[in-house]
Amino acid sequence: MSGKSTSVFALEHVRRMRGGAQSQLLRCSDGEYYVVKFQNNPQGIRILANELLAGILAKRLGLPVPECAVVKVSAELIRHSEELVIQLGRGRVPCRSGLCFGSRYPKTLAANGTCLLQVQDLLPEGHFRGVTNLSDFVGMLVFDKWTGNTDDRQSIFFRNQGQFQFTALMIDNGFCFNGQEWNFPDAPRRGICARRFVYKNVKGIEAFEEWTSRLEHDIDESFLRSALEAIPPEWYERDEHSLLQLLKLLNYRRTKVRDLLCATALKLPEFFPNWTCAPSESRGPVVGLGANPALA
Repeated sequence: MSGKSTSVFALEHVRRMRGGAQSQLLRCSDGEYYVVKFQNNPQGIRILANELLAGILAKRLGLPVPECAVVKVSAELIRHSEELVIQLGRGRVPCRSGLCFGSRYPKTLAANGTCLLQVQDLLPEGHFRGVTNLSDFVGMLVFDKWTGNTDDRQSIFFRNQGQFQFTALMIDNGFCFNGQEWNFPDAPRRGICARRFVYKNVKGIEAFEEWTSRLEHDIDESFLRSALEAIPPEWYERDEHSLLQLLKLLNYRRTKVRDLLCATALKLPEFFPNWTCAPSESRGPVVGLGANPALA
């Protein structure tokens, strides 16, 4: 995937979605359905920039995130859709029209046309252990440590009709880059999947090699710049200085992720019970990864 984004028009409101950003499911001009977050969502406008940037970067690393798009939502659609509102305390305001972030919803083709797949955000442990791409949670930890995700790893699960096993999609990346702050207060517990058994096969830093290698070789400053250029300027309030600082920090952190992973394994042995070497011996100590003085 290149560092570019797709642009589509919203045609129809389908339903409200759960979550703090108060997103909405919309049918769009490319025939797809998108979970759409609006500029005036309660979590802040930079959440949209974070979602788009994280989607582009995760795709580059070969991780299972939904296709993302810039969704143009008209004022007319909002006026004629009663549920396109943001709840604020006891009141509510209309969703803001304009450029919004969209995350493509899983679907399949049925005999009678498009069929949205049944999606679950919580699975019983028996079903979770049978997820087809369970190893991708290891790859997502590489991504979440690199991007400073301050939320737990969020995911949804879907399966096609007639299938028993679910496939995971990694979603809700708005709190990468520490949400609105665009800094990296690294802490071992952040970005971790709450289901500890997804890391049971991790025996050392080599378990992450597939993704750390891609991070170091398939992403560079040029790719980061093209990814940032895909973000509509209104999503970061045209603060180009902060955007440039974010680029520099992300580029600097690419080669530091192994240290962050080792620090996480050292501090959270209950998540990595089969780590066979002392994590602290794999690399040097982690010092100030989120605030390189050279970038000040």
